[in-house]
Amino acid sequence: MSNLKNIEMRKTTVYDCSVIELDKHHHEKGNITVLENGNTIPFHVKRSYYLYDVPGGESRGGHAHKGLFQLIVAASGSFAVTLDDGKIKRTFTLNRPYQGLLVVPGIWRELDDFSSGSVCLVFASMKYDAGDYIRDYDEFLKFKSDKNE
Repeated sequence: MSNLKNIEMRKTTVYDCSVIELDKHHHEKGNITVLENGNTIPFHVKRSYYLYDVPGGESRGGHAHKGLFQLIVAASGSFAVTLDDGKIKRTFTLNRPYQGLLVVPGIWRELDDFSSGSVCLVFASMKYDAGDYIRDYDEFLKFKSDKNE
């Protein structure tokens, strides 16, 4: 977890983001996945939220964060997450509730292709802070290329 604290968002790339296998405990009565701060989730969770009933053809996201880490999980159904560091884009399809996509600061994200009934569960390292968002793509590109650190 300490490695995550030292990430400079201007220098992050899509290759700093990855799918994490979460604990999956199988039982004949159903499976359970356990998430723990700083253990199975590589940061301390300060906020959780979920997206659901996203109409067909709609997308979510369309922003980046300056300091926020996220773990995105398809709790039900499936959807695509496209990550963009200003130079390279990678798309991940999330469709297993025992996998989460770790998204580091300084990465633009778009979520789309939501299946019917899908639920996108997000664990965030910070409480909501409007100042942490970059909502304009051109501003994001300028911020990423800014050499004045």
